[in-house]
Amino acid sequence: MTKIAIINGPNLNLLGTREPGIYGNESFEAYFEKLKTSYPQVDFLYFQSNHEGTLIDKIQELGFDFDGIVLNAGGYTHTSIALGDCIKAVTTPVIEVHISDLTKREAFRQVSMIRDACKGTFAGFGMDSYRRGIDAILALKA
Repeated sequence: MTKIAIINGPNLNLLGTREPGIYGNESFEAYFEKLKTSYPQVDFLYFQSNHEGTLIDKIQELGFDFDGIVLNAGGYTHTSIALGDCIKAVTTPVIEVHISDLTKREAFRQVSMIRDACKGTFAGFGMDSYRRGIDAILALKA
């Protein structure tokens, strides 16, 4: 069975209520249940933290044993050199995802400090960015 972790960064625990005009009305937990149903061949792990060091610890913990990590680093995308270094240090492929289209947001959101460390990026597809990330990991594994 393929093992994929979905890791969400700061404020993504508020999906469904946080700025619904940008992020939609669906909680991540509800969407995650749909993903598990759509991918019965995948053993998913879901993790969310508002703390940069905790995200790094989780990536290091999973980054040598899992088949892939789908990472929405939230605001840390634009600030965290440490997350980028962590992604480079592990062997598990990491796909960067974002719900909104960063190219149409504020200038500071158009810079990703993790993009070069990741195997690919999906942004601007709403929650479907996660599905695209999962499909990319499955394609890398094939």
